Amino acid sequence: MTATQHPNRDALLAALAWQIELGVDECIADAPLNRFEEVAKAPAPKPQAKSAPVPLPTVKKPAPIPAEDDLSEAITRAQALAAGAQTLDDLRTAMEAFDGCPLKLGARNTVFADGDPAARVMFIGEAPGRDEDREGKPFVGRSGQLLDRMLGAIGLDRQRSEPEKAAYITNVLPWRPVDNRDPSTDEAVMLWAFLQRHIELAAPDIIVTLGKSSAAALLETPVAITRMRGRWMSPKRAGGKPVLLTFHPAYLLRQPLEKSKTWLDLLSLRAVLDGETPKIET
Repeated sequence: MTATQHPNRDALLAALAWQIELGVDECIADAPLNRFEEVAKAPAPKPQAKSAPVPLPTVKKPAPIPAEDDLSEAITRAQALAAGAQTLDDLRTAMEAFDGCPLKLGARNTVFADGDPAARVMFIGEAPGRDEDREGKPFVGRSGQLLDRMLGAIGLDRQRSEPEKAAYITNVLPWRPVDNRDPSTDEAVMLWAFLQRHIELAAPDIIVTLGKSSAAALLETPVAITRMRGRWMSPKRAGGKPVLLTFHPAYLLRQPLEKSKTWLDLLSLRAVLDGETPKIET
């Protein structure tokens, strides 16, 4: 016969161990006590009220990778929409109408640009993050706050309207990738027509790429940004405009010791804005 486990078994064992440690070696009472009857007489535990089931959090699934035929069709569609845009407002409308990129399915907003499009300098980042996706503007989170301080250090401000002091900011991708990953090659290729038309319509004097993905998009080749930052290039995709490669502010938040290198890049940009001819590398 199996004894019913006492509800306070652990507490009784702990008390027994404590008594043994004190030297107690016999357990006796004035009269025999049937412990099994005591357990049977004990009141049954009150059933606990069932709480409402807690809904599981919604998890965004990674966007599916388009098949080769779908990618080719999406590129053609993006090219047609971009070519038809005669103004930046037209371009934004065209991007919002484009449904060929799976990233759009999980995004809250199309993140187009921020700042003055008449600015002499156009900064191109990689992709929106959580804060950017929520507000619909590029670089509004922690990395955006750092970027604003970087711009302010050389006399630029995205809130200014004077071209000499203003800054214009956009990204390679207008929709947030899941888990803030880097843009994939297919995504950058698919959406390149929009970025190309963006550059043509804004017509900046100088382009600054922030991070490896934006540099790779303009140079049409993978970029080791730790070795190539600080270089001035003039890729075909930039229409012959000088392009400065530097670190993404998010990288600087993870690697603050690299800020000194970025400061040199910013000083180089300031010198070119002041009239110095950039040393273009081929």
